[in-house]
Amino acid sequence: MSRLCKDALAMSSVTKTNAGGGEIPLRKRYGQHHLTRATICTPLVDFLDPTGGWVVEIGPGGGVLTRRLLTAGARVIAVEIDTAWGLFLGQRPEIALANLVVGDALEIEWGRCPVGTLVTGNLPFNISTVLIERLLPHWGQVPRAAFLVQKEVGDRLLAVPGEDAYGALSVLTAARARVAMLGRVGRGSFRPPPKVDGVFVGLTLVEPVHDEEEMARFTATVRLSFSQRRKQLRNALTAGWGRQEAVRSLGVAGIDPRRRAEELSLEEYLRLHEAHRQSAQRAPGRCGPLV
Repeated sequence: MSRLCKDALAMSSVTKTNAGGGEIPLRKRYGQHHLTRATICTPLVDFLDPTGGWVVEIGPGGGVLTRRLLTAGARVIAVEIDTAWGLFLGQRPEIALANLVVGDALEIEWGRCPVGTLVTGNLPFNISTVLIERLLPHWGQVPRAAFLVQKEVGDRLLAVPGEDAYGALSVLTAARARVAMLGRVGRGSFRPPPKVDGVFVGLTLVEPVHDEEEMARFTATVRLSFSQRRKQLRNALTAGWGRQEAVRSLGVAGIDPRRRAEELSLEEYLRLHEAHRQSAQRAPGRCGPLV
């Protein structure tokens, strides 16, 4: 697994050379806010249930979560983008059992990881939604993932129709995973303290209702709907489908065209997409693009 997952990561192993002594300064450009206590991570580790399994940890930072995972019996591959911190962690005897690699987590090829791989990490705000969106299609390799994210991101992942945080991310995540709130983390639990609190979220990845080719089209339908979220759906969809097709598809799906994107459930979006898909098959080129 270690060799295969490193191939999937396309990254370099950390060599245990002298890191120069003392801790390495945190870099603002990486959004580094390290956890201070291992006990904080208990809800996340309990959700993953990693005993005996492989866990890819994104951004080990100071190693707090890494140590907690190792104590729980996980086999950890920790991916650190900051070379200096990777070298520093390589000197820590309590993390010696972890496989430390240096590289960008956004470049991980999740489809090449073995079945049963778990994923976790304290995610910087600037990569959290992108990383989660790239991970979700790989339900065949990754059954569960758990992350510490900013509260704003957690709210969006967990939001339901009608809530202010409900958006395209909420719908597309619900289409691929069951999302659970695992706990809240105050800003005082980080070094340095961020300006906002964090939350632990757990994701149980599931097989979507469509294959990946059709899911790409479904994603386009959802994003088009939210592209002008304060407008009525018939107006938002007209921008991509044309007014006639927008009204027709909404009617077939049984959705009032005066409703707005943030009011529709996942099931309603699936009906809307299916109505548009069938229309496109009957009259290709006349009802706007599928993607």
